Order: sequence, then structure tokens, then C-alpha cells
Amino acid sequence: MNPLHTNDVRGSHAIHDTTPAARWEDAFLAGNGEYGIMVEGGPHRERVVLNHHRYVLPNGTRHLRAAETADRLEEIRDLVLAGRAPEAQRIWAGGEELRWTQSFHPGHALEIATPAHGPVRDYLRRTGFDTGEITVDWQDDAGPWRRRSFVSRADAVVVQEFTGPPAELRLRLTGDLPGCPEDVRHRCTAAGLGPGRALLNARATYPPGLGAYGFEAVLLVHAPGARIDTDGEVLILRGARRVLLLGKLDRHERPGRRTAALQRALDLLPADYDTLLAAHTALHTPAYRRAALDLTGAPAAEASPVAASATSTASAASAGLPAAALAERQRKSPDALDPALLELLFHSGRYLLLSASGVLPPRLTGLWIGAWGAAWCGDFTTDANLNLQLAGANLAAVPEAVHAHAALVRGQVADWRANARALYGVRGLLAPGRTDGEHGHLFHLDDDWPWPAWLAGADWLLHPLHEYWRTTGDDGFLRAELAGWLIEAAEFFEDFLTRTDDRGHVVFVPSYSPEIAPEGVAGSASVNAVMDVAAGRHALESAIEVCEHLAVEPAAVVRWRALLSRFPPYLVNPAGRLTEWAWPGLDGNLDHRHVSHLYPVWPLHEITRDTSPELAEAAHRALAGRGDENLSAHGSLHRALAAARLRDAGLARANLLKILGGDMLFRSLMSSHNPGLEIYNADAAITLPGLVLELLVDARPGRLDLLPALPAELARGTVRGVACQGRVTVEELAWDLPAGTVRAVLRSAVGQTLDVHCRGARRSLVLAAGTAEAAVFDGL
Repeated sequence: MNPLHTNDVRGSHAIHDTTPAARWEDAFLAGNGEYGIMVEGGPHRERVVLNHHRYVLPNGTRHLRAAETADRLEEIRDLVLAGRAPEAQRIWAGGEELRWTQSFHPGHALEIATPAHGPVRDYLRRTGFDTGEITVDWQDDAGPWRRRSFVSRADAVVVQEFTGPPAELRLRLTGDLPGCPEDVRHRCTAAGLGPGRALLNARATYPPGLGAYGFEAVLLVHAPGARIDTDGEVLILRGARRVLLLGKLDRHERPGRRTAALQRALDLLPADYDTLLAAHTALHTPAYRRAALDLTGAPAAEASPVAASATSTASAASAGLPAAALAERQRKSPDALDPALLELLFHSGRYLLLSASGVLPPRLTGLWIGAWGAAWCGDFTTDANLNLQLAGANLAAVPEAVHAHAALVRGQVADWRANARALYGVRGLLAPGRTDGEHGHLFHLDDDWPWPAWLAGADWLLHPLHEYWRTTGDDGFLRAELAGWLIEAAEFFEDFLTRTDDRGHVVFVPSYSPEIAPEGVAGSASVNAVMDVAAGRHALESAIEVCEHLAVEPAAVVRWRALLSRFPPYLVNPAGRLTEWAWPGLDGNLDHRHVSHLYPVWPLHEITRDTSPELAEAAHRALAGRGDENLSAHGSLHRALAAARLRDAGLARANLLKILGGDMLFRSLMSSHNPGLEIYNADAAITLPGLVLELLVDARPGRLDLLPALPAELARGTVRGVACQGRVTVEELAWDLPAGTVRAVLRSAVGQTLDVHCRGARRSLVLAAGTAEAAVFDGL
């Protein structure tokens, strides 16, 4: 038997549980970047919730646009500079209340019922990260039972197979999911199609006149040898030992259904689970296996001598433990990292990132939701959360997530242009603070939330794509799209920055540091928010970089360099902390979940310990003095990423432990937004791989730092497949600090000399294009 299809629960490339999912938050997850499934419930009554990335509840916001206030820009600026920001904010809001994005929602649920045949024994549910397959096994007096499912990347189809004794099987598609609005109408049917075949269809209609029309699911059932009956919307199968279900999902913009077309597409697929799985794993498995982590010394055939010699009691103690047991063990020891759990979360997070990325990047809940009424609409919150979830997209070698993010930008960059014109009368791009994925118009604002003043959005959201180009050297993508977007981001600041202070520095006004106001000042719209200043500088520098690389726009490059020379400097307050606004007299709340003013530290490399030590120390003091507010996952993760860049392993570790030791992991290893399993949210689950890699590798063109912020519990380990800026891949990094040895095998796509640093030691490595070289550090 193919080992990928066994129920071997050893290792960290799968999660398993011996307890059924009693609630949807504990459901095991699979997805292909467009469809997602959540498998919950017990042996005799199981539910598979069907999700689609584009299922969002219409609320009438499609027609909303950014306010046409460009002709009042100078008035707005004068008001903000005069300390009358609330009046400026009212101009944008126009007396309107805060309007939210369209809320992400679940589709339908497949309910699976079988009669009990005595007590259940040997229950086991499992998700294999390398295949994307969820299996559920158990035994009772009738014999062994198995259900397995996945979502195919190759065929865009949900595939499920049920095997077991020839007992009665009842299947039902339903829209009866928690919180479903009464005005969303469902019609679910079941019908036989002849010998051994049947169809389940569920249609839903949204309230009219607010946006899209509705959505539906079509499930084709293959049940050879079964007697097929229906009881209303319930399909009853008797006598089948093997049942195959193939499912398609769709969302409809206007009245009319595509049921027949969806069924025809299903008819064309082979009615064989293993054949469909092989086509899926041909795409999914190589993508998943690009990177791997070993923190417990688990033996592996390909392990280096250093890694093979590393042993850990954690490995033996963790063998065969359910993921929930590992999480519980960590909760009972909240002051010490559990390497086995962290390793499992690294692999789980890469799996979830890959599975949630396709037509769009991950939402606040990834690609999964089991109830209506998602917190913050389950949208893309762009001022922090989305970029945090993409922190590992490049480093952890998941280009699928970068391509999905590019699709999001591509789908709404025209709206960003419209925002810039309407609000400021300038060229370039102005991104909104949140989007549901259908458009990028900036309308989520009121008197208290001045999102028009957030100038950093386009640069912040384009950064993962710029980083991708620096990592891969994909000049085709650069020429086709990215260079144009980066140039437009620079053009925005070129047109916007027309005010100067008495020292000749350009002034960023209005400006906004999400989601905070300076202390002692009315309103949140302000002056020279550090995130905006850093974004403006990075936008101009990135545009210069790509224009010089492509030998285009020489006159613009000259203008941009001149503009950069007039940028305001960052400020340090009397306590030695980097201020959140580079404007005299403005300073920030020390107890807030956001740390946007550390944008120059992470993800940028503008402020570093080696290039700007004084500013780095000021940034570190600002970070160390920041409170936790509500202990939100994104806040702790953002702090940990910045701490890693600032070489503070202890602070990075402390923020990581706020999540791992704070009861923020469901049995599925999906995470919560706050401690106590409050609010289903993917921030921690999907961001963790990027954070772990930042503890192990800090890469920028021409320089590589190994183990820059390694927590004490991770004294031994191996990581493979880290994709770095500068077109360098860390094929393997193995470390054994008790033995004083670190060894890195590096491969470059281009010939270059690379400075490699490790815990105070330095090597200059000459890399030929396409060849691997080892950097060995002994006696550390």
C-alpha cells in the first residue's frame, strides 16, 4: 500500500484525533484554494461543511465608492495640522455610518447518517498534510468503516468515498447551518439517476437587489450495487459497500442555475477515488514537500549527520499523540516552548496556507467557516492580518499563495486607482483597509475611522509580490504586471507629497497609523505616521529598483531620488523609543494590538541592527514597551516577527508563547483570535510557519543570517527548502548548538558572493549559478 494512504500517525506531516469533532471549529480541514471542506461529527452522524472562497453575503455595498473629496484636500490638510482632525474625518464620512464588507459565509452541509451496530471501537480521524486527504476510521460489530475525502487541485471537485459493511446510508444536503439569515432561501433535493447513481442538489437564493443572486452545490453519487430511494431531500442507499461522491460548488451573479452544467462536468470525471486522488497529489504533494522542519530529532533517511545525531526526548514522548494532546501539553507548560508542537504547527500552517490559496489568498478564517456571521465579516483585513498570513509565503516556498495574492491585487487595482483620484486627485494607488475580495473600493469609514488617511496600503500589499520577485527572479511577472503596480505606488507619493515643513521635509498629511490615534490629540487622522513614511520610502525605492533593472523610466527615477532626499527622519522620544509619528509632539498609546510603526523593521529591512543600530535600538525599545491590549493573535505574531528581526530571541519567544500557551488552538490546529478559543481565526495558524522561519533565517539580497533569534528550547534541528531574497535557497540548515555546530547547504540561481552570518561568526561564500555550497560554523 502507498504509505501516503496509510493511517500511520507518526511524524509531524499529519494531525490525528481519537475524539470526534463535536463542534465545527474542531473540524478537520481540506481545500484546493477555491473549495474548502470541514469534516465534523461522529461515526454515525457526520457533517461535511462545503465552503467556497467567493461565498460572501450581499449587503448592498457593491455600488459604494470612495468619497469625492479631492477638491477639499487642502482644507483637510489644514484641519489636521491645526489639530482639528475630527472635522477632517467628517468630510470623508459625509455623515454616513460605517459600512462593512460582504460577509464570508458557509455554503451547505452534507449530512451522513448510518445506523449503529454496537459500540464504536478504534475511532481515528486524520488529515495528511502531504496529500490533503481527511480519513475517518472506526469499527463496530458490523465491521470496519472508512470515510475519506479531499478537494482536488487538478479537477476542482470535492471527492468523498465511504466504505464499509452493506448497511443503510442516508445522505442529505442542507442549508441548516448556524446563524443562516431567514431571508437566505434554500431548496435541497435528492434524486435517483438510474442504477447505482443519484444526485444531491442544494440551491440558495440571497435577498434580492443587494448583489449576487445565490449559490449551489451539486453532488453526484456513485453507489454500485445499491438500492436507491429518496425520502424528501434525503437520499437512502442500501446494500452498497463503496459509495463515491463528487461535488461541484458555484455562485451565481444573476437568476438562473448551472445545475445541469455542473452535473455534466461531474459526469466526465472518472468514478474512481484513487485515480482522482493521484491527479490531485501530483500537484499538491510536491508543493507541500518543498519545505520541512525537524525540531525533535526524528530520524529521516535524508537527514544530515548533524541532524541525525540530534536526539530529543520530545520526539519519543510525542510519538502517536493527537494534536489536541500536544496542544494541551503546551497549555500545561505555558512558559516553555514544546518543540514537537511547534514542528507540527509549522507543517500544519504550510498545509493550511497552501490549501486556502488559489483564486484568492487566505481570508481571516482561511477558506473555512462553519457558521454564518463571521467576525469582521471573515474578509481580508489588509492593514495587518492578510500580510501576516503571507509572512511565510515566500520563505516557506508556497508560491501558490503569492499567485493568489497577485490575483486579489489584479482584481481590484483599478479600484485602488479610483480611490486615489476620488480622495486626493492624484495618480497611483490607494488601497482600502479591508475588502471582501469582490472589489477594492474604499468605503469602510466613518467619523471615527479615517481609512482614507492610510497611505501605506498599496505598498504594504505589494510587498509580498516585490519580495517574490526578489526571491525568484521572475522577470516575466515583473514586466507583465508587478513593475507597473510598483511604479503606480511610487506615483501616488510623488503626487501626494506637496506640503513641506520648515526644514524642507515633505509632510505626510493626512496620515494614519492603523488603528490608533496619538495620545492627547483629537481624531485619528494625523501627520507623518511612521508606517506611511516607511511605505512612501519603500514605494519609491522599489520603483527605482525595478525601473533600473528593466532600464525604463529614467526621468522618473531622477525625480524619485530627489523626492527621497526630502523625506522626514524618524523620531526618538525622550524614553529612547521610536515614535509612531515622525512629527514633533505626537506619540502613541503603549498598550495597543497594532505595531504598524515597525514596518521599517518587518517586513522591510530599512531598520536593522547592522545598518542602523541606533534606530534599531529605538525600535526595540518601542517594541519591548508595547502592551498586549487584548492579546490578539495578530498582535503577538506581529511583535514576534519584529523581535526576530531585531535579534531578540527572548521577546520573540515570549510573544509566541502567548499563543501556544494561551488556549488558542482548536483540535483541528486552526487558531482563535483571542485566548480561550474566542473567535475562529486563521491568523496564528497560517502565520506561524513564517514566524518560525524568521527565527531561523533572515535573508536579504547579498546577506543571510542564520539562527538570528533562536529560542533556547530549539537547540537542535533541521530545516529544508527555505526560499530567500537574492535567489538563494537554503536547501538544508542543520544546527546542534550543544555541540557548537551549524551547517547550511545553500544554492543560488545566479552567481554571487553571499555574506553568511551565524551567531557572531561570518563566512563569505562564493556561489556559482545552480550549484550548492556548504557554510559550516564550528565552535559556536
